[in-house]
Amino acid sequence: MKISRELARQRRHIRIRKQVFGTAEKPRLSVYKSLKHIYAQIIDDTKGHALVFASTLGKDTGDEKKNKSNVEMAKRIGRTLAERAKGAGIKKVVFDRGGYKYHGCIKSLAESAREGGLEF
Repeated sequence: MKISRELARQRRHIRIRKQVFGTAEKPRLSVYKSLKHIYAQIIDDTKGHALVFASTLGKDTGDEKKNKSNVEMAKRIGRTLAERAKGAGIKKVVFDRGGYKYHGCIKSLAESAREGGLEF
């Protein structure tokens, strides 16, 4: 039986989540990427609440591109998330790459979030 890429990613994500846990002092920055959009949120796992959220579905990202799951848009989402996190008083986070390789969109989102002031 051949395992699909999505199922393999979900298995990797489960393995990662066994070790990565967000607290109130150091919440988890979770990333999800679909074929058309990128989503990032900062989560407090002790309460089970998302504290800050940013995605390409938002009005502030603009409609100039049809496909919004590219490196440019990931950089914008990272910057937006970092700004919103500053507003919420969040400085340090734990990065959860969601089972994706740290490469391309995921890497650019993480680097732009770091440039925006988040520490991880």
